[in-house]
Amino acid sequence: MAPVVHMPEPLCLIENINGRLLVNPKALKILSAIQQPVVVVAIVGLYRTGKSYLMNKLAGKNKGFSVGSTVQSHTKGIWMWCVPHPEKPNHILVLLDTEGLGDGDKKSDTQIFVLALLLSSTFVYNTMNTIDQRAIDLLHYVTELSNLLRTVTSPDLDGVDNAADFVSVCPDLVWTVRDFYLDLEANGRLITADEYLENSLRPKQGTDQHLQNFNLPRLCIQKFFPIKECFIFDLPTHRKKLAQLETLHNDDLDPEFVQQVADFCSYIFSHSKTKTVSGGIKVNGSHLESLVLTYVNAINSGDLPCMENEVLALAQIKNLAALQKAIAHYDQQMGQKVQLPTETLQELLDLHRASEKGAMEVFMKNSFKDIDQGFQEKLETLLETKQNDFCKRNLEASLNRCSALLQDIFCPLEEDVKQGIYSKPGGHRLFLQKREELKAKYYQEPRKGIQAEEALQKYLQSKEFECVTIWQTDLILTAREEEMEEARAKAEFMKAEKQRLGAILKQHQQMMEQRERLHREQVRQMEINRVYQQALQQRAQERRLKEEAEKLKERFQAESRKLQDEIQHLQRNDSADDTCILL
Repeated sequence: MAPVVHMPEPLCLIENINGRLLVNPKALKILSAIQQPVVVVAIVGLYRTGKSYLMNKLAGKNKGFSVGSTVQSHTKGIWMWCVPHPEKPNHILVLLDTEGLGDGDKKSDTQIFVLALLLSSTFVYNTMNTIDQRAIDLLHYVTELSNLLRTVTSPDLDGVDNAADFVSVCPDLVWTVRDFYLDLEANGRLITADEYLENSLRPKQGTDQHLQNFNLPRLCIQKFFPIKECFIFDLPTHRKKLAQLETLHNDDLDPEFVQQVADFCSYIFSHSKTKTVSGGIKVNGSHLESLVLTYVNAINSGDLPCMENEVLALAQIKNLAALQKAIAHYDQQMGQKVQLPTETLQELLDLHRASEKGAMEVFMKNSFKDIDQGFQEKLETLLETKQNDFCKRNLEASLNRCSALLQDIFCPLEEDVKQGIYSKPGGHRLFLQKREELKAKYYQEPRKGIQAEEALQKYLQSKEFECVTIWQTDLILTAREEEMEEARAKAEFMKAEKQRLGAILKQHQQMMEQRERLHREQVRQMEINRVYQQALQQRAQERRLKEEAEKLKERFQAESRKLQDEIQHLQRNDSADDTCILL
């Protein structure tokens, strides 16, 4: 469990001594021991307007912060009272009562006002009688100074990035109007205190310079304080009794005033938020100690403008804010539109000119009495510097992009060279062919930027030695291969000639053998023909002999038959003769 804070009475936190702010080490020690989240309520207003009385009521006491009853303010610097929060468990309510404005020099008043505004999570602005233009101008002036100091010190984790963060970082505004004597009416009807505040901060329609000067502080206050509340207080009692206000019981006070104070305290207890810095980080005592030291050191270092002429001070603050808005607009537009590297320098310059034009429009819209155009010239200088920076970054981005592309695209070729893939006859031609293919691939890659060609040429120049080495190796190996090819061709020619002559010889032998075979075949055929002719002749002779024998035989047979016939004839004749004889 966190230790309980025991602080029976207020303690001076920040004291103004001879125009310099000093922090009380005892108060810082108390803050550093607070581990719980803190709700910081600070009150600021003219001296002798009853601020300390309200803060005592928030502490649940009648006495504590010095109330006083003279025309001299009692609170010098900022006094702190840390008490357990009455409605938020495990929270500490840190009450900050400030030196009354108008009782010291303007510089001291401004410093105390700004510190109270920056340190608080609920800011109570205590004014008298009405909400008038002077009170509005003063609050506007201090809010602008607070924004400037927050920008310079940047304790809120690098500033505010979005609307929700802005609401959490900026304090809520509670405007208290003391000894209010007007009727809460507008346009013939009753209005609430909040409506009275809203009407007082409502800008008027119109564009002339007078209306712009009227509207400027109201618009700034509305923006700086997204959450606003108003409380009006009647005179607490007869003026002669105000000197004993601390000792008076509620029965001795105006009942309406008592109820108004009760309503005020109830709202503070239930609605005041925990002190928060950018990123939604809740502040504890140790964090609040760091904020106190940071802001006080910044103010003592002279980071807070101090001018006797409030119009000039506001002009400086407003124009510085306008310049910062313009630069932020330029950075935002360039961040959204520019993708480094750009393909051409003209593309970047066109985007710069468009963003520059928008930045100048933002500046002109938000600037205030930049009579000598000093802030405008400073803006132009800053924009020119940013243009040069973008051009430099564009070159670097293009070079980095191209170097990465070249490494990625040509890495396989470099590996092949190391492996000796191109250390062969014709390797140089193959190397150049592959390099041209990779160059074409490189050219096809998008968004290389303005260094594309230069980066490529530098890369190729860095690899020129390898190219020459491959070319020389190619020449040597090609000449050696040509010699080997010539010898191989000669050997193949001799081999072919030998084969040709062998073939001719073989063909000649084959022809001779064929002629021999033909001769033998002719001889054999002639022998066959001779034998065949002899056989034919023999058969012809035998047939002739046979025919002659047949003829002889037939002649013999014919003659034999003739003989036979003659014999028979003779025989017949002899028989006849015999018959005759017989007869």
